[in-house]
Amino acid sequence: MIDVMTTENQGPGVWPTLRARDARALIKFLVDAFGFEQTVVYGEGDQVDHAQLNWPEGGGVMLGSVRADGAGRVSPPGMASAYVVTAEPDALYKRAKAAGAEIVLELYDTDYGSRDFAALDPEGNRWSFGSYQGEPRKAG
Repeated sequence: MIDVMTTENQGPGVWPTLRARDARALIKFLVDAFGFEQTVVYGEGDQVDHAQLNWPEGGGVMLGSVRADGAGRVSPPGMASAYVVTAEPDALYKRAKAAGAEIVLELYDTDYGSRDFAALDPEGNRWSFGSYQGEPRKAG
């Protein structure tokens, strides 16, 4: 059995995955508009076989180009939705708006103490950003 969690690799155990019609443009958008960090991109020309983008505050996403052969099926482009935790939702909102992101839900305060907004990427995926970190795990 492979030990996937080492001290060098303390990544999250869940990685949202996306397919894109124009994966290289999506990577650029996610980096420029939202602040993801491009960690690795494999593929040649317009084709992206695999990309990993880390979120500076923890976690990340993996993505690749739509494949003509249908291999590696995941949700079709534009069908994903993700909630991303950020300590600075107001600053991120300004960054996303300045980069031309389509804001679909303006900044607001939730009744459970989070500050949130939502935007679409060029492929049509919905990205919700907010300060809510989830409830602590129960001791067990």
